[in-house]
Amino acid sequence: MEKNVPLIVIDVQKAFHHPKWGERNNPEAEKNIERLINAWRETNRPIIFVAHISERKESLFYREDIGSEFQDFIRPMPEDLVIEKSVNSAFIGTNLEEILINMNCPNVIICGLTTNHCVETTTRMAGNFGFNPVLVSDAAATFDRVGPDGKKYRAEDIHQMTLVNLNEEFAEIVDTETLIKRLVD
Repeated sequence: MEKNVPLIVIDVQKAFHHPKWGERNNPEAEKNIERLINAWRETNRPIIFVAHISERKESLFYREDIGSEFQDFIRPMPEDLVIEKSVNSAFIGTNLEEILINMNCPNVIICGLTTNHCVETTTRMAGNFGFNPVLVSDAAATFDRVGPDGKKYRAEDIHQMTLVNLNEEFAEIVDTETLIKRLVD
């Protein structure tokens, strides 16, 4: 894999520890994200951290609340880029597209929270912009949701359906181990 392929880490913030979210799938997501970050650092590849920031005081992502902070294992280095966004896509209201164009990267690697919200939206837009995204399936997670029909949908089912929807049309889907092996090939 080329050295200029960035790892984009989306919304791995303390707000997602709040009990209001309910049941979550993939309890190993953060460990896999950390493995990816470490692998990118060891191979001197670029990392872009994205944080969802709200100006609304009632939001779990309110700028001045602890929930807006990155989880403790996320420690951006001076050479890393940190982007703040206020909507689902990391491209809207930010300079991410310009950054990626300037990097002249053949593709982007995406991981983070939550699979069916900001990760999916950013992945779709990355695909539409021609950045050939690779979504790391076991380095993302989501929560149970209640649909408009009142039925509760399991987080794992939502996660898997999101991967199915993105697969091949918007992104390549791989797991952490497969991706890390590609770094040395």
